[in-house]
Amino acid sequence: MNYASFVATDGSPTWGIITEGTAYDLGPTGLSLADGLREAVVKGIFGAVGEQYLNAPSRPEAELEFLPTLTDPGKIICVGVNYRSHQEESGKTEQKAPTIFTRFADSQMGHLQPALKPASTEQYDYEGEMALVIGKEAYRVSEDDAWDHIAGYAAYNDFSVRDWQRAASQWTPGKNFPGTGAFGPYLVPAQVLGDVTKLTLQTRVNGEVRQKASVADLYFTIPQLIAYITGFTRLSPGDVIVTGTPGGVGLFTPEGLLSAGDVVEVEITGLGILRNTVVDAA
Repeated sequence: MNYASFVATDGSPTWGIITEGTAYDLGPTGLSLADGLREAVVKGIFGAVGEQYLNAPSRPEAELEFLPTLTDPGKIICVGVNYRSHQEESGKTEQKAPTIFTRFADSQMGHLQPALKPASTEQYDYEGEMALVIGKEAYRVSEDDAWDHIAGYAAYNDFSVRDWQRAASQWTPGKNFPGTGAFGPYLVPAQVLGDVTKLTLQTRVNGEVRQKASVADLYFTIPQLIAYITGFTRLSPGDVIVTGTPGGVGLFTPEGLLSAGDVVEVEITGLGILRNTVVDAA
């Protein structure tokens, strides 16, 4: 069973369950279980709705306008060069600690929404990744306890403005242009997915496979990431960790960078296909 954020029939944001091609509205315009998917995580409703969703207003999934899976996370913590294949292509091998940067919530967009290529760059790139959402308060969490703090998982595309990213040692500018953080289409409960190290991530540009890796190939594992990140900051329910991208990004691929009209898909086993089309920003 998949959870998602989308636009209600009256144009307001809402959230719900999508199953077998039908979306059920559990937000303010439906069953009013929570104002948004983040609040559902905070209240413990996410993953525990039961059969009551069948009483909610519904419509075909094909009619939805998707929003970022979580529209208002308090923190989005991203991890750089966290697959060995990406370390090798970028020359950043044998890291002693995770490379961490942040993304702002208002830089995100949803499934099928345009990926905006800024007018100030000729180096627009893709990064297919898996994101996890924190399910309960997490501070100084041990690796042994880390899995218990995860509510669910989703696909992410950390579209990157490489010249802004590489202009200095800090990456924040190249990772926060509007319409560059694709998140979705679904948030799937952790208990449904089971062992995520068995999942496969694949990124395609115009149908061509550019990235393919097992989640088991993460250089710093999910428990290591949670332990490290909560060692310096407190995470709350609904906060997001984006776990890193495999090798094969456009910057290191001949003619691999993106142009207007390119269609980028991130597919992760059990999490669906996140699809966005590149559009030149005004």
